[in-house]
Amino acid sequence: MFKLRREMLAVSDYLALEDHARLKKWTTRLAQHYRKIGEMVPEWRDELELEQMDALQKAAEQGDYKQAASTLRKLGLSCRSCHRDYRAVAAALYRSPDFSAVRVEDTETLEEEPYKRVMERLTLLLNRVKIASEDERKQTALDSLGDLRRRLDDLGQSCESCHKDEAQKSRILGTETEKSLAALEQAIEAGEKKQTGRHLGTLAVQSCALCHSVHRTLYDIKKVLAP
Repeated sequence: MFKLRREMLAVSDYLALEDHARLKKWTTRLAQHYRKIGEMVPEWRDELELEQMDALQKAAEQGDYKQAASTLRKLGLSCRSCHRDYRAVAAALYRSPDFSAVRVEDTETLEEEPYKRVMERLTLLLNRVKIASEDERKQTALDSLGDLRRRLDDLGQSCESCHKDEAQKSRILGTETEKSLAALEQAIEAGEKKQTGRHLGTLAVQSCALCHSVHRTLYDIKKVLAP
């Protein structure tokens, strides 16, 4: 799609300049990639304006700039129509992550667990910290927090299956999250319920909500749309 956008711009520019040789070059590229859409996504084949593309190539070959410009405008309108109907769906299906195959190694047991189970465990531990601290069961809260910290570290290792740059992982599971974990531990040790709740909320935003906002919404949409 990026190539198509560039090629349509080139065709438009060389039509305006009436540069016959370069117009033919870019029209040929445009036609080649436009026709490949139907091969990549057979469901869209009926949406393609192949007759218009043939007409554009013919006009470009003959140096009929007026006819070529008119045909290019019609193709542009069909592109906008397709984007309106399919762009969001295509992004969800083909550009969103698929976590179903991701496994997270438990550094304590050395066993690999499905991603979904790991996420469920994180939710359980986060809530257990909240319940235990509110009910003044300090040791249970600290033990749960220790498990939560370890499981977050394990989860961070799985990020490398997609993210090769440390910056993406650090944005969610980096220094700020470590600070929140340390502050939460201190608040639990001190028996400060209000501060414990505040730091727990901050941690939930940093390590859960932020990641969900980037990944989970598209993943959930993908599961609904996928055959």
